[in-house]
This record gives sequence, structure tokens and C-alpha cells, in this order.
Amino acid sequence: MTPEQLLYSKTHEWVHVETDSSGTKTATVGLSAFALDLLTDLVFVELPEVGRAVSAGEPFGEIESVKAVSDLYSPVDGQIAEVNGPIVEKLETLAEDPYGAGWLVKIKVSDDAGLADLFAFAAYRKQCEEESQH
Repeated sequence: MTPEQLLYSKTHEWVHVETDSSGTKTATVGLSAFALDLLTDLVFVELPEVGRAVSAGEPFGEIESVKAVSDLYSPVDGQIAEVNGPIVEKLETLAEDPYGAGWLVKIKVSDDAGLADLFAFAAYRKQCEEESQH
């Protein structure tokens, strides 16, 4: 996946939604390169348990750098279907491949209304540029 193919939240999570043959939507969620650049030296990530219910706009985990601890927010309502466990021990993967191997969770979407609040790449890039100027 390239950054241009993804959707983004205002809290810098990226989202890739796939629909299977039964119509079930699964959202793969990660953290954008912009956010990872701001965080710099990562020291810890806390991811949720598989099966946990999550709500759009609510925290599902935390990421900690030497500078700060930040919440990770769910872009959709649903249930955690998969967690990228290896990332916890290999945080450098987040910075090296944020849009591929650096994904965080996969959420089985129960209500995709949250998707309407997400940005396409161009709008997200504009938000990042505005944040960089402050």
C-alpha cells in the first residue's frame, strides 16, 4: 500500500479497509510517517487484546517515545480481529515501513460511519503541513 491509497484520521492513524466476499469490512490501522517523525525515538507500544470492542475516536492503545506518551485512536467502531504482536518487540519496523509491516491492528468493522470522518491523502497532507507551521 502506498500512502496515497489510504485514509487518515485527524489523530494521524492511517486506515485501509478491505471487504471480504461475505461483505465483512476489516480496517487495517497504523500510524502515519508524519506522526512517527514527530514522536522520534520509540520506546514502547501497547496494543489491545484480540476480541476487544473499540469505538471510533476512542483510544485502543498507547505509543511511547522518549518525548511523550500518545494514545492510539480507533478510526471505526468494531472488534479487534488481529494485533501486530511482533511490532511490540521490534518498534523500528514502525518507522522503517509505517504503511506495510508497521501496521498496528486489524479491526472487524461493525459500523463504518467513522470512515466518513477520515481524510484522503491530499487533505491529510494539508493538515500535516498546517501542524508543522505551528
